[in-house]
Amino acid sequence: MTEVVPLARPSITQEDREAVMRVLTSGRLSGGPSTLGFERRLASACGVAGAVAVSSGTAGLMLALQACEVGPGDEVITTPFTFVATASAIRHLGATAVLADIDPVSWNIDPARIAAAVTRRTRAVLPVHVFGRPAEMTPIREIARAHDLRIVEDACEALGSHIGGMACGSMGDAAVFGFYPNKVVTSGEGGAVTSNDPAILEWCRRQRNHGRLPGSAYGSPVPGHNFRISELQAALAASQLRRLPSLIRRRQRLASEYDRRLSGHEEIVLPDAEQNDMTMAWFAYVVRLADRFDVQARDRVRARMSDLGVETGHYFPAVHRLPSADGPGMRVHDSAAHAEALSDRVIALPFFHDLDGDQMDRVCEALISCVGRQRPA
Repeated sequence: MTEVVPLARPSITQEDREAVMRVLTSGRLSGGPSTLGFERRLASACGVAGAVAVSSGTAGLMLALQACEVGPGDEVITTPFTFVATASAIRHLGATAVLADIDPVSWNIDPARIAAAVTRRTRAVLPVHVFGRPAEMTPIREIARAHDLRIVEDACEALGSHIGGMACGSMGDAAVFGFYPNKVVTSGEGGAVTSNDPAILEWCRRQRNHGRLPGSAYGSPVPGHNFRISELQAALAASQLRRLPSLIRRRQRLASEYDRRLSGHEEIVLPDAEQNDMTMAWFAYVVRLADRFDVQARDRVRARMSDLGVETGHYFPAVHRLPSADGPGMRVHDSAAHAEALSDRVIALPFFHDLDGDQMDRVCEALISCVGRQRPA
């Protein structure tokens, strides 16, 4: 039986294993030097004053938004084309996620739609660097400045990406990263908040640990959380951060190889990464089927690729269409037509560090063949 080509797989080296083993033999499994070292290394990679490691990207989003004084009755403008955690973090704080449509080329939130969605209740903007492609932060920052809004970057998919000479994770009041196993750098589970604002960093450090700093008494005016990361996770992530440039270069080469194999097929729209001042650290390689395909035809393509031993993903369902969207705390501003059209047609292809040429050939041959078979009338 032919081995399945997986959608994602972490890159774990002997150095990574040894870093974790050192923690195991130290006997210090939480709140120790590995966490501090990881935070310093991440802050340096992003060019910011500090980082706070937490248990997940979702936890980081909640803490960063809280630190920016988002709470019940507030509105936060974000994109409908993202992983559900982006909107869920807003809703967990009692605020409303206001979904502004995307640019159909970049797949990121459209700054003009952000400007149109601002109301007297708007407290913050939460742009997402989708699949590692930096959002248009210059106009977003201008809009935020004009309306006295805070910016929290969802950079969970964009560690190592840059635009205009600035790193994703350094262009807002705070930013959040995730380190799930399919990310460029993984800690298994885990996340982090980055910021240049000492008050935000201290808030997040306190709130991840029940409202207190290490060695201090309980000192937060509101209840805290247990959002800590373990020393094992921090050691793994810190080890991987040491080779971040090579991890990014490998993913860039893989994306270029996909581009080469799939270019010229009119039914397959490739991701756009062409911008002179942008460096993209690819989280995933996601294609869009042509407008002639509806969601059912897209799903048949994915099912047939699975039959051929190629795993694919649906990155992402539009968040306002998910079952969890029912109830308060989410609304679409004006229209999400571009996000909906994209969501109905995207297919995430296998994308990981050790993906080889033969596997990529199988993926591309399967995609081209299945798209041809499922072409709508």
